[in-house]
Amino acid sequence: MERWNGKVAVVTGAGSGIGAATAKDLARAGMITVGLDLRPVQAIEDLKKDLPKEAASRLHAILCDVTKESEVEATFKGITEKFGGVDVLVNNAGIVRMHNLLDLGHSADIRAVIDTNIKGLVLCSQWAYHSMVERSVSGHIVHINSIAGHSVINFPKLNIYFATKHAVTAITETMRQEMREAGTKIKVTSVSPGVVQTEIADVLQLPKEAPLLNPEDISGAVLYAIGTPPHVQVHEITIKPLGEVF
Repeated sequence: MERWNGKVAVVTGAGSGIGAATAKDLARAGMITVGLDLRPVQAIEDLKKDLPKEAASRLHAILCDVTKESEVEATFKGITEKFGGVDVLVNNAGIVRMHNLLDLGHSADIRAVIDTNIKGLVLCSQWAYHSMVERSVSGHIVHINSIAGHSVINFPKLNIYFATKHAVTAITETMRQEMREAGTKIKVTSVSPGVVQTEIADVLQLPKEAPLLNPEDISGAVLYAIGTPPHVQVHEITIKPLGEVF
């Protein structure tokens, strides 16, 4: 991780769960870390309480709705003006809404999941990528995907969620090919966890005995991927809790 000291990382959905753990770990590792979230910036500011003073000084919070193109544009331009650009992007923001895909009356929920899990990921990736290219930076984009992005698990009422995560799997490979064709040294990685102890896990209402990953298990994988040598492309990491049934 030494080559990232003083460089800039952006983490979406940084107010809780995997995003919060990743933002803290990146700040501890020496990166200027900008956490984006829909919830009040105080949620990210509160993460500083868990960090040593020096690391806490590297963590910054910005209120941003990644589904809104104008907000994403303004946010990334602001990051460039204040910090110089983006070197690492962790696309963590994601939501789920529980109902059957064929039920009527839930179009707003379906749109929200698509906009957050796909559109927001692409918008942030576009701005981060161009920041890297303009500065000839060998940066890294990480997508927090899911095992749901590689198969359709027999789990009720996740409706469009599976499709959005399958899209992330395809988007990861599309980005890798585009980056290669453009002659860049920018990397892209998909990290696909099983069930993690986050707000989404709470929504799923799993049995109490269900094995779960911790958010820190996933942030550790993110740091591993971005910490690999320049010639190493970690394309996909799948992480499951021991004993998971899916």
